[in-house]
Amino acid sequence: QVQLVESGGGLVQAGGSLRLSCAASGRTFSSYVMGWFRQAPGKEREFVAGIGWNGANTYYADSVKGRFTISRDNAKTMAYLQMTSLEPEDTGVYYCAASSLVFRLSRNPVDFGSWGQGTQVTVSS
Repeated sequence: QVQLVESGGGLVQAGGSLRLSCAASGRTFSSYVMGWFRQAPGKEREFVAGIGWNGANTYYADSVKGRFTISRDNAKTMAYLQMTSLEPEDTGVYYCAASSLVFRLSRNPVDFGSWGQGTQVTVSS
């Protein structure tokens, strides 16, 4: 298991930007695929972005492609989500997650065994 702590959420106007950070501790960080998920009130948790163990492979939900960028720094055991051109529909609690299925670039929350506590992102219109 790896322990995850998110930070960087907040209130921003539509069109603005935010950068979320995920600090990891515990077992070897580079052994995990990292993902970002979000959950809006009354909705199911949904995949946002993922990144392979060495950062070479990134993948995104269609709704954020071209606006969000996921990255990681294995030396610092950190993952990031840079969000630009934010829309009110991006509002929700954002969660960082880790999957030990290192050869599967999964979008399924079930495949992610470690989760942070979440950070709130609110985009006003």
